[in-house]
Amino acid sequence: MSGQTTRRQFLQAGACAGLGFWVAGTSADEARKERSPLERLRFACIGVGGKGSSDSSHVASLGDVVAICDIDDKTLDNKAKGEKFSKARKFNDFRELLEKMGKDIDAVTVSTPDHTHAPSAAMAIRMGKHVYCQKPLTHSVYEARKLRELAREYKVCTQMGNQGTALDEARTSVEMLQAGVLGPVKEVHVWTNRPVWPQSPDITARPKPSEPPAHVHWDLWLGPAPVRPYSNDMSHNKHNKKPPYHDFNWRGWWDFGTGALGDMACHTANMPYTGLKLGLPETITGESEALNQETYPGWARVVYTFPARGDFPACTLIWYEGRKGGEADTDSKGKKTGKRVLPPLELLQGAAKDFSGSGCLIIGEKASIYSPDDYGATRKVLGKDAADIKPPEKTIPRRGGKNDEEQKKEWVEAIKKNDPAIARSNFDQAALLTETVLLGNVAIREGRKLTYNGKEGKFTEPEADKYLHSEYRTGYKL
Repeated sequence: MSGQTTRRQFLQAGACAGLGFWVAGTSADEARKERSPLERLRFACIGVGGKGSSDSSHVASLGDVVAICDIDDKTLDNKAKGEKFSKARKFNDFRELLEKMGKDIDAVTVSTPDHTHAPSAAMAIRMGKHVYCQKPLTHSVYEARKLRELAREYKVCTQMGNQGTALDEARTSVEMLQAGVLGPVKEVHVWTNRPVWPQSPDITARPKPSEPPAHVHWDLWLGPAPVRPYSNDMSHNKHNKKPPYHDFNWRGWWDFGTGALGDMACHTANMPYTGLKLGLPETITGESEALNQETYPGWARVVYTFPARGDFPACTLIWYEGRKGGEADTDSKGKKTGKRVLPPLELLQGAAKDFSGSGCLIIGEKASIYSPDDYGATRKVLGKDAADIKPPEKTIPRRGGKNDEEQKKEWVEAIKKNDPAIARSNFDQAALLTETVLLGNVAIREGRKLTYNGKEGKFTEPEADKYLHSEYRTGYKL
């Protein structure tokens, strides 16, 4: 296949993983120069299936996609059939793409499974490339801190793909919280309908191994994660008709995904997190069903406490996910599904008969905001003073249009104006949100209250530090 090379073939050709992969490309100074509004940017897209399909299509309307990368040949070839991708060079290994195409690209999108976000984004940043990376920004807390550091050091323009950030309605809610119109806010509740993929209690052990299909480059899919066999075993999969890992169900595995919390909190908690300027938590307490070594739990509850911040008082944010088993709820086929883990219903003050699938509830002394969607895009103001609560003067630029496409346009504007702050979910902000979110997964694994030193990136309980990062396989680095 023209332009495509497996990792084994590439290494045999003489490239040295860990050396040659990290030196090519334009300088950071070249990448961050101010550009003419008419200048067309050259993009490389890492991951072009699933969310990567729309991400790559969006940037293709904003410049020229000169390279595409995916570990699945079928996905790669299907994308290459599109008119805007037919001239793009094809790769299976993101390291080879960046090594060979470094001088021909300005910016990179990363839309892969969580465990390969950080190594691909870090390599691109070190080469002076601007980066758009899907949420959650990283697979581990340490990776989030490192990408924030790198983005600052190389002064590239970045954006994390939590597209609700670009919604005008969400930005209005952020303005309301920052202006304090609800009064002091000391309590926030955030929930999700995830997981919607197999994990505990459906899966508690590794599925039976299988030979990977010829079109799937399994070793490259594993990337920095520990080696394990491919599997096509769907005997425990009651959620969808997909294999246990590639191309969707990886989300529920400790080694690859970040579970329901990592998948959704960068969306659902984003509006209150930004509006209240929460920063990093002081303590994180996790509880869940009994854990297994392979998958995230079937339900969990995480309590974050944040210190006072300027005019904002100390605040508690509580996260809810999954279903507790043993309850009377059943699905349409009579299967027991358990009862959703949610905040107390009375907190809705009669605004709805039940909580939405995903959403957040921000409780202020004067009034509360209930947002019954993933992105904080809609809101109901609750409380006896609700009628008196009005949006303040506009302080955040409005985007209009479709949020997912607008977030890419905002990123491109930041690149062309050489101003990383234009992108509202740049890594300086997004890495803090991701770090906070993923600290919850550490607390779930520990099943107790942890105290976090945000300055040092360590816990007061040092035995929990082992969950802040996992060791990469040879050939990958951060």
